[in-house]
Amino acid sequence: QCMRLIQVQHLYHVVDLDIKGFFDNISHTKLIRQIWALGIREKKLLCIIKEMLKAPVVLPNGEKTYPTRGTPQGGILSPLLANIVLNELDWWIASQWEQMPTKTKFKTRSNAQGTEIKSHAYRALRRSRLKEMHAVRYADDFKIFCATHEDAVRAYKATELWLKDRLGLEISPDKSKVVNLKRQYSDFLGFKLKVRKKGKKYVVRSHMSDKAYKKAHEKVSEEVKKLAHSSDDNAQFMQLQKYNSVVAGLHEYYCISTEVSHDFSRLAFSINKQLRNRLNGDLSKKGQLRNGFIKEKYGASRQMRFLHGRPVVPLGYVQSKNAQHKRKSINKYTVKGREQIHKNLAIDTATMLWLMRNPVKGRTIEYADNRISLYAAQYGKCAVTGIPMDSHDIHCHHKVPVSNGGSDEYANLILVSKAVHILIHASSEPTIEKYLKSLNLDNKQIEKLNKLRTMAEMPPIIL
Repeated sequence: QCMRLIQVQHLYHVVDLDIKGFFDNISHTKLIRQIWALGIREKKLLCIIKEMLKAPVVLPNGEKTYPTRGTPQGGILSPLLANIVLNELDWWIASQWEQMPTKTKFKTRSNAQGTEIKSHAYRALRRSRLKEMHAVRYADDFKIFCATHEDAVRAYKATELWLKDRLGLEISPDKSKVVNLKRQYSDFLGFKLKVRKKGKKYVVRSHMSDKAYKKAHEKVSEEVKKLAHSSDDNAQFMQLQKYNSVVAGLHEYYCISTEVSHDFSRLAFSINKQLRNRLNGDLSKKGQLRNGFIKEKYGASRQMRFLHGRPVVPLGYVQSKNAQHKRKSINKYTVKGREQIHKNLAIDTATMLWLMRNPVKGRTIEYADNRISLYAAQYGKCAVTGIPMDSHDIHCHHKVPVSNGGSDEYANLILVSKAVHILIHASSEPTIEKYLKSLNLDNKQIEKLNKLRTMAEMPPIIL
């Protein structure tokens, strides 16, 4: 959204506002009224929210205090309550420009993401003396984009007064300012944004913010330190997975930055020295990359290194992506929006996380990656019975046994339930009868089971 407002709508003047002690200064009375106004009028629920807001805080000296303002820092409800408080601000800013009515009713259309295109209405509004302003907000961190410096100063003052009068909140003068993106960077959610001239137009230039860069350096350095001090081979395998996931996570978040390659090259220069020094020559260019996430995303990199044959995700190899809007229909605050989210997440994410955090000891990284991929591909269901499996019932079966040369490749693995896995390898009649009776398989399921038994060099089951 920020990049679109800068690059497409040419809004180069940004109001950076920082609310002084936002979470500590929310008015409980005002908040309850706002919840009521949203249509949430279940009195029992409102009483529970009041009790959570007034929960006692134990000070370091053991003394208890009962807050009269603010929401609990780190509380599960705090981000949602913050959105409710500032929802009023969103609508007020929208009313100043985006939702401003015009005499003529102009036609609008929607793009692929569901965003309403109101270019004709905006063209008419620009002929008036109204100040153009668009807000982008995440929790209490928000920016207002304006076309001119004068409009930005007015927006700053108007928003400051509105926050004080309507919500009883004050802004921090030291941290709040008006920024000209042609001259200075503006920080937002771990990125810093600016514009640079390219031909006759200005384009967005974005980096990791200085604070985010420092935090990322500290985090990766800590993981390298833990990797170097692993107690044994299994502990090193687990820590290497943690290191790889941290690096891949940083790449996924910051890849929409236009200068991401430059930032991570600088970060990698320092971290790679630590890896070489701490691991005492254990890093090598020799190793085998098997099918899976790491090969797919980092296989082409010359920076790939291996630790005892296991791949180490290269910190300096990151591919930038275009920043894109998510679909407007995907929204956790509406019934239709939640349906879209659940449709996209047709798997149990808690079980998926469990599989990620609990790889099978003694198995390869390829096996661990493919086990997770199969869980997503099979929607968490057994390949034979089609019944959803919980974390402790998931068995990853080699179609061609390892003893017969079977590999950990994706095509050679399949997820089945524990009972089905026993049936695939069972040779005694009582065991086969016991599990067939408990599973109650139909003819199609028996056919799938026999196919797996044949590949495992076991005789088919004939009913």
